[in-house]
Amino acid sequence: MRRNVVAIQVELFYWEGCPSHPRALADLREQMTVLGLDPEAIELREVETEGDAERERFVGSPTIRIDGEDVSPIAAEPYGLTCRVYHRRDGRIYPTPDPADLRDALSAAMTTSERS
Repeated sequence: MRRNVVAIQVELFYWEGCPSHPRALADLREQMTVLGLDPEAIELREVETEGDAERERFVGSPTIRIDGEDVSPIAAEPYGLTCRVYHRRDGRIYPTPDPADLRDALSAAMTTSERS
């Protein structure tokens, strides 16, 4: 499969104490593959301490950022070593982002990158 040469940064921040990051990584890789991006380009960033959480503005595991922007931003959440929950488009609460939200965020970053 031909990969798009688009310069976007994709980071998955996780805390080992939360079991949902492997599912988030698999979903993220799948969406990147669908869009022709290299799924091996994901930067895995383990958050190990409360200090790391503060420094990285980590509101829970997993957190996915594309070009520095959270794919599902939340306001006024404290930073810390905790599991994160997401609201899916169908209304369910789930431990990983909605794959459609991942795809939309990746697509938006690709469009922005192509214009730069």
